[in-house]
Amino acid sequence: MIRRSLLALGATLAVALPALGQTMAPAGPTLANTRAKGHVDCGAHPGAPGFGITDSRGVYQGLEADTCRAVAAAIFGDGNRVRFTVVTSAARLPALQSGQIDLLPRTTTWTQSRDTANGLNFTAVTFYDGQGFLVRRSANIQRANQLDGASICVTSGTTNELNLADWARSNRLQIRPVVFEQNDETRLAYVAGRCDAYSTDASQLAGQRSSLPRPEEHVVLPDIISKEPLAPAVRHGDDQWFDIVRWTVFALIEAEELGITQANVDEMLRSERPEIRRLLGVSGDHGPFMGLDRRWAYNAIKAVGNYGEIFERHLGRNTPIGLSRGLNDLWIRGGLMYAMPVR
Repeated sequence: MIRRSLLALGATLAVALPALGQTMAPAGPTLANTRAKGHVDCGAHPGAPGFGITDSRGVYQGLEADTCRAVAAAIFGDGNRVRFTVVTSAARLPALQSGQIDLLPRTTTWTQSRDTANGLNFTAVTFYDGQGFLVRRSANIQRANQLDGASICVTSGTTNELNLADWARSNRLQIRPVVFEQNDETRLAYVAGRCDAYSTDASQLAGQRSSLPRPEEHVVLPDIISKEPLAPAVRHGDDQWFDIVRWTVFALIEAEELGITQANVDEMLRSERPEIRRLLGVSGDHGPFMGLDRRWAYNAIKAVGNYGEIFERHLGRNTPIGLSRGLNDLWIRGGLMYAMPVR
C-alpha cells in the first residue's frame, strides 16, 4: 500500500514539476517573426519626457523605451535590437492590432474595453498614474474644482478625454474641452494660451512642465481624477509572447527587490540565494519554458538595469521631472510594485 502511494505521488510530481534540462519550447508566431526580422517593433510616443522621447543624440529614451529594450535583450541578448515606430494616441491600438508593431509600451492605460473588445492583452503595470491638471501659476488656482467654466486642452483617443467628461459631470462643473489629435498639439495649444488648463496623466504633466520655457510659471494641481495603470500591451492570441513581455517586466521589478543591478548582475551570478539563481538562469529552465535562453532575465537586467534604476534614470528626483516613487515603489516599501515569483 505504501509503495503504491509513493509511486502515485511520484507520478503526480512528475506531471506538476517540469524536469530541468527540458528542451526549449518552440517559438510561437510573434517570437518566430521577431527572430526572423532580427528586432522587436515597438510603438513609440511622439514625445513624453521620462517615458518616451528622442534625446539630443537622436536616441529614444524613457521608461517605455527601456521596457522595449529589456524585451529585446531577453530575446536576443542585445537591448539595441529594437525599432521604434511613432504612433499617435488614436493610431496606437490599430498599429498593434494590425501587426505593424509587436509591442505597445507607450503610455497606454489598462482598461476593461481595451483588454476585451479591442483584442489586446495588458501584461504587467510599469507605472501607476492618475489624471491631473496643469495650470498657470498666475491664475491662482489651487484645486481642480476651481476650473468651473474653464477651457481645458486634452488629446483625443485617450482615456483622459473620457475621464474629463465624467469628472465634470460628477462634480457638476461646466468645462469647455479643447480637443487635439496629438499630444504635441495639445501642449502647444496650452502654451499658446488657447486653454486655461492642460489635462493628462499627472506624470506626463510633470514631464511637460519641465520642458516649458519657464516651468516655474506653471503648476500641477494636487487633484487626481482617475486611475491610470500604464502597462505594455500585446495582441490576443499568442500566449507565449504575452508571457515573454509580462515576465520580462516582472524580472526587472524582482531584480530591484533582490538587489540585482546593472552594475552587479555579473557578480550576482555567483550568489547562493535560490531566488537569484533562478532569476539569472544559473538554475532552472525558466527561460526555455518561454522559448528563450536561460539567461533571459540576466540579459534584460544587463541591458537596462532593474526597475528602480530605470525609474530614477528617467523620472526620479535627480531628473528635471523629479518624481518620487510613491505608488511605483516596491511593495516592501509601501508601493504597488510586486513581481510574481520566478519559481
